Amino acid sequence: MLGNRRKYIPTNRIRVIFWLAYLGADWVAAVCIGVLSNSLGDDCENDSQKTKKIIWAFWAPFLLLHLGGPDTITAYAMEDNELWLRHLLGLLVQFGGAFYIFLLAWKGMPLNILAIPVFVAGLIKYGERTWALRSASSSHFRDDMLPRPDPGPNYAKIMGDYTLQKSQGFNVSFKPVTEPSAKVNCFDPDAPVLEVGYALFKTFKRLFADFILTFRDRENSQSFFCNTDWKKAFDVVEVELGFMYDVLYTKASVSYCRWGHLLRAVSLSFTVSTFAAFLLIHKHEHSTIDLIITFLLLVGAIVLEIYAIIVLLSSDWTMLCLSKHKKAFSYCRLPILLPAEKRWSNSMVQYNLLSLCLKEKPIKRLGPLRKLPYVHEMWWKYRLGEDEGILHRFSHIYEMLEEYSYKSYVTVSTDLKELIFQHLKEKSNSAKGQSDANAIYKQLCAGRGDLVLKKEKYNCHSDLGWSVEEDFDQSILLWHIATDLLYYTDEQDQNGISVRTPDLRATSKLVSDYMLYLLVMRPFMLPDGIGQMRFQDSCAEAIQFFQDNKADIEGRTEACRKFLRVNTEVSPLEVKGDKSKSVLFDAIRLAKSLKFLKTDGEHWRNEKRWEMICDVWMEMLCYAASQCGWKEHAQQLRRGGELLTHVWLLMAHFGISEHFKISQGHARSSVVVN
Repeated sequence: MLGNRRKYIPTNRIRVIFWLAYLGADWVAAVCIGVLSNSLGDDCENDSQKTKKIIWAFWAPFLLLHLGGPDTITAYAMEDNELWLRHLLGLLVQFGGAFYIFLLAWKGMPLNILAIPVFVAGLIKYGERTWALRSASSSHFRDDMLPRPDPGPNYAKIMGDYTLQKSQGFNVSFKPVTEPSAKVNCFDPDAPVLEVGYALFKTFKRLFADFILTFRDRENSQSFFCNTDWKKAFDVVEVELGFMYDVLYTKASVSYCRWGHLLRAVSLSFTVSTFAAFLLIHKHEHSTIDLIITFLLLVGAIVLEIYAIIVLLSSDWTMLCLSKHKKAFSYCRLPILLPAEKRWSNSMVQYNLLSLCLKEKPIKRLGPLRKLPYVHEMWWKYRLGEDEGILHRFSHIYEMLEEYSYKSYVTVSTDLKELIFQHLKEKSNSAKGQSDANAIYKQLCAGRGDLVLKKEKYNCHSDLGWSVEEDFDQSILLWHIATDLLYYTDEQDQNGISVRTPDLRATSKLVSDYMLYLLVMRPFMLPDGIGQMRFQDSCAEAIQFFQDNKADIEGRTEACRKFLRVNTEVSPLEVKGDKSKSVLFDAIRLAKSLKFLKTDGEHWRNEKRWEMICDVWMEMLCYAASQCGWKEHAQQLRRGGELLTHVWLLMAHFGISEHFKISQGHARSSVVVN
């Protein structure tokens, strides 16, 4: 019943509950059918016993209702959609088992007859689930979006006419025929969010099938996003991704169509009529416990059906339909019975290297164990790479728990959303109308901080370009550590500081910690690399540094100041070699370069420095979004949503994507005879 909460609850606890329930549902139903068939098979030799066990057979079709599941979840993960044939086989096997139980107990009694409508309702529910899984599988999802085959003009016929006219001595040529161009569907910036979101969803859902889009699609989308504000833009993206979640993980493809409404009505009416008839028939020969279980099954089935209708009526799909009838729209959603649907968690994960290395959040339950002298010594030896002994397996478990204990969730701030929107809008406007717009868009997709450093107002690529030209995972680590060092040690200018500077400083920190989370816990969403190896080595080097200076370090600020006092005149690569992949002291060099940036001999003020750092993080975030595959983005929809996915879709709406490859030309030529 709570399956739709995966859409906006990102924590692991809720996912574990859903995972156990999802896997256990099929197992429980199969076991129950087996137990019922065995019990009835043993007792059916005696007619008097068979009469008493008829009510057991009445329970069998309810297991099909149970296997059909709620409308709010059909697939736990994307991979479940690919297994729709297995679910179809399960439908046939489970129906066969339930029908076998039904035949064993058949005596033509009222309770036998009442099982028939429940069988129909169960088949409908289980069939809906199987069809929804099939529709969301990658092959069928792509096939449903393919346009009708277009053979184009009849080339053979045209060339036949051309040859005939030419053989008769006529001067024949081809003249392009100007066809009326399709009107660009310019969205009204004041149009309701649901209507715009659904219209764009119908086009941009092709991104989730790895299809390419046309240049006209780009123009349609830009006509809206370049003329609206950041809040409405993000609301539209939320609506689109909400629709996409429903298509991939729920029964939306079945429930929100005419056949779905008809099947819902049939299922509900059959279940309610069975309950009413059960109240009227003679039941004295059955035990009280069996009757209580039967009542619970009937009431539970009706409650689930009613809940499914409530969810259906409160969904964006229904609100979209009702919005076309404005009079009805104002009365249909009741604030208590049908609350507005949340579309995603609106949160981002924070993960910080310094916090992890300083052990600011030790795991309390394993704390006493860690204090044992031998374990403590072996642990630090392992963390420093000096021992690979018996503690190896234990350390992996501890590290996994430790990683999650240092992970925290924060709300995506309005400042961050506005900065992302303005950053993408500025990039989109720089390419629009240019003769080589496609090449510019491709270049914008490839920018990972270098385009910011090359901007005229910064012009610091010669000093900092090395930090963004390495592997992307290395650049993330370099800028993450450098951002922390400046964040905790920078003293704000006292005179003339902009009110925006603290916001840019805090926003840079938010994005920095979020990007490190992607590197460590979602590496599959980033370009291939050795980011986790670099992260582990950098942590080991930082821990070693803190161990050597334990008496002088009492917090992040003091730790950062201690780092910045290290002499980094000589490159760490020359001193240490490249065996260790740590980038700790390279990041310290970057932080010092940022701290002492100059323009025309004058040091940068904090306002300008943090504006540049924030712009670099914006570009890195956009680069990561564009490089992440559609399957990874789709997987995150069931985990409460990911900011990176919203940025990816917003980039596509601004035209900053490599998926726009089909020109809008539909040229035709006619034969001209002179």
